[in-house]
Amino acid sequence: MDKSKRPFFKSKRSFRRRLPPIGSGDRIDYRNMSLISRFISEQGKILSRRVNKLTLKQQRLITIAIKQARILSLLPFLNNEKQFDRTESTPRTTGPRNRNSN
Repeated sequence: MDKSKRPFFKSKRSFRRRLPPIGSGDRIDYRNMSLISRFISEQGKILSRRVNKLTLKQQRLITIAIKQARILSLLPFLNNEKQFDRTESTPRTTGPRNRNSN
């Protein structure tokens, strides 16, 4: 049979099904910091559902739990310590100002 006239065959690759990130025994709660911290970026943002590979219901519950933890000060709203960390101060250099005061 010619390549151009060959019917479309699906490849028979075996694929390993990924385990869900939240197990059946894990309880989505604002106090479960080990679970919640997996779904937050380094900046403190909530990761999207595509990145997390969660169902819609799980993502909603995770979002609510993260927001409750932030309100109760268990999590910071922003995690930007690196932005304000300065290792050495740079001196300000301004040119000479010649103003005539009359």
